[in-house]
Amino acid sequence: METNTANRNTQQAEGGKLYLVGTPIGNQGDFSARARDILDSVSVIACEDTRTSGGFLRNMAIRTPLLSYHQHNEHGKTPELINRLKAGESIALISDAGMPAISDPGFLLARAAHQAGISVVPVPGPVAAVTALAASGLPSDRFIFEGFLPAKKGRQTRIKALIEEDRTVVLYESPHRIVKLMKELLEHTDENRLCAVGRELTKMFEEIRRGTLRELYDEFSSRPKQKGEFVFVLAGKSYSEEEDH
Repeated sequence: METNTANRNTQQAEGGKLYLVGTPIGNQGDFSARARDILDSVSVIACEDTRTSGGFLRNMAIRTPLLSYHQHNEHGKTPELINRLKAGESIALISDAGMPAISDPGFLLARAAHQAGISVVPVPGPVAAVTALAASGLPSDRFIFEGFLPAKKGRQTRIKALIEEDRTVVLYESPHRIVKLMKELLEHTDENRLCAVGRELTKMFEEIRRGTLRELYDEFSSRPKQKGEFVFVLAGKSYSEEEDH
């Protein structure tokens, strides 16, 4: 009898191509066989933090060389990687978790690759924003993803614009600002507006809470300390579940 490994369709990376490879946002069981094969066969893996990615890749028995590529060096590193791709190397880009270029480095490199006539190959993986949206029970046919709001300058301007959206709004927020975000929203919109909070998605302490803005603010503000990674989902301005019944 053939083993599962023998039955698996493997894919080898091809030289001169840039692979954007999604990695798990928490649960390592979400790592696809295709992603593993590509990362195992490229010439080099560009990643945000070689220590974080190095530990994950070792757990997956992937020994491909790593190089650092993050928001503080991507402008300088991009031409170097493009030259290596032009020379025939195969390169994969990963983020610490999730899909590259989604609130993580990747846009500059993908754009430069297209401009240089280099093939960009997506190898999809989990994305926290879409995962939270799907689990929120809020409309997902039309939505806007804003990533992280500015911490200070421009924050209120963005919030005032987003509360006028008829589309569902998806945001990332840090644990020490998640309650502040809900408080700021309460200052500008109806406290009965529906929303959802996804915390530590796919991880051991995963939590998905849904309710009105006031309910979730009261719940989270009563906790002694916020921990984990948060995705906040806000229903569109005109959405009403009563009208859907």
